Amino acid sequence: MADFPSLARQTWHQLEPVYASVYFAPQVAAETTALGYDTTERWPSYFALRAAPLGPAAPETVTATFYSFSPRTVTAHVPAAWKTTAPEAVLAARTRGVDAALRAVLGDRITEDGLTEAAALARTAAEAADLAGRPLAAANAALPWPEEPHLVLWQAANILREHRGDGHLAALLTAGLDGCEALVSFAAVGAAPVENFASRGWSAQEWAAAGRRLAARGLVDADGAATDAGRALRDEVERRTDELAAAPYRALGDAGCARLAQLSRPVLAAVLETGLLPAHSTLGILTVPTPAPR
Repeated sequence: MADFPSLARQTWHQLEPVYASVYFAPQVAAETTALGYDTTERWPSYFALRAAPLGPAAPETVTATFYSFSPRTVTAHVPAAWKTTAPEAVLAARTRGVDAALRAVLGDRITEDGLTEAAALARTAAEAADLAGRPLAAANAALPWPEEPHLVLWQAANILREHRGDGHLAALLTAGLDGCEALVSFAAVGAAPVENFASRGWSAQEWAAAGRRLAARGLVDADGAATDAGRALRDEVERRTDELAAAPYRALGDAGCARLAQLSRPVLAAVLETGLLPAHSTLGILTVPTPAPR
């Protein structure tokens, strides 16, 4: 029997960079700049692009659904995002920007049959996602599907990653990790450098206090590194996340998952080769090409 939780993780690793290109592609930046957002820094357009499916959400809602951002960071950009323009305009600009970005990245490959098949498989998985208790996945799933295969693939990747993310928050809550503790414990296992998380807006005092709370639970040592118990807890969080993310891939079946992985690999490679994504992701996934085997 196929290990669908593992397949969920593997497919997320392949599709996440394709989705994440929305935050770094110059074509998307051009669209959000035209709407009036300051794109000289990342966050004004990030919060608008990611939260727009929720409608004109309050900062409390965005803080809750994004989870690991300091409430101060969120309130610095929300509801200001909706004073710049309406969420509906952001969504339209997002689609135009992703369309232009993927056309530039894929070139002639955008008309290949493999891309059409990959998009259909990804959509099948996304439409099988259980949405109860998953607000970001549900908000994106409620959006109309585009017609072009490259946009269908991106939209499916969007729904699947938010479905996984919503489940991840449930796993963090079950583990008793708040937003800041989630980051401190993730850095403690070496998933990403501590400095990568500075942009989430937690102060040094808040970061240190979260470390002390984790230390009191025996999850990190005096140097801030994860203890065996800390690693075990993070492993359990990831295991639960994978299990909660598995349903869409069960709908595809083992063969369908393998086919999606095969067909989406060239898209992943094309995105990574642009060099647009940061070298280190706070998600602990590959965002740069690996050297070809010799």
